[in-house]
Amino acid sequence: MKTRYLQCGRYRFPLEGEAARPLVMGILNVTPDSFSDGGRFQALDSALSHAEQMIADGVDIIDIGGESTRPGSRPPPLEEELRRVMPALYALRDCGKAISIDTREPRVMRAAVDAGADMVNDVNGFRAPGALSAVNQGESALCIMHMLRDPQTMQAAPHYDDVVAEVGAFLRERRAAAEQAGIVPERLCIDPGFGFGKTLVHNLDLLRAVGDLRDNCGLPVLAGLSRKSMIGSITGKPVGRRGAGSVAAALAAVARGAAIVRVHDVAETVDALKVWQAIQANTQG
Repeated sequence: MKTRYLQCGRYRFPLEGEAARPLVMGILNVTPDSFSDGGRFQALDSALSHAEQMIADGVDIIDIGGESTRPGSRPPPLEEELRRVMPALYALRDCGKAISIDTREPRVMRAAVDAGADMVNDVNGFRAPGALSAVNQGESALCIMHMLRDPQTMQAAPHYDDVVAEVGAFLRERRAAAEQAGIVPERLCIDPGFGFGKTLVHNLDLLRAVGDLRDNCGLPVLAGLSRKSMIGSITGKPVGRRGAGSVAAALAAVARGAAIVRVHDVAETVDALKVWQAIQANTQG
């Protein structure tokens, strides 16, 4: 059974009906080593300036991340991750947009939720001991992502017999675990984990199957494709020149049923989605 809305902390986003539309999550990395913009927004004033620009560009959710999860990366110490993300969260929680924290550390999750985060985005699918109990109270949304192994080893010859079936089974199992922990489905969304232990072929198979994953899990899909290596593999472009390819990938994900796209290029994605929505409305009318 599909959910009709996503309860995202202080915000309730409709998933069906006339008010429903694709949501744009803007990436705010406050890390020194992110694959795309490492170090650019590590200073609080730079981070806030970037967030203000995303708000002006029409972002719906701002996703603050204090740990790089690029292939081969190691997690920072707990206190360092908190030092990176909490000032930005405190500064932005009343900005008028939903605020998400991108973390796989339960103690960071708890601190963020206590400080007013509207969403917790976990690349580890809330598998760490204590993760679900850290977030089971309140109304913050939870994004459950699939990742093969961990960031240090995920791209070491990833293999699946059937990537769509295996990722789908994992996401359904994690939905069941969340519900067993007392978390209602309306607080949950899923992410197939593009680039997290997948080859280009795996990523493309998952992208084509976004609608099936949504229907089989009964939850909205968040698609994070922006500037990833699959875009580089297809276009031959380096990270800094993958904007157009990333917008195309976001549109493809939405066309196949994604409810949220996580992007670096907010303005371009918002404009592209407005055009796509206008065409869809005219077609359906």
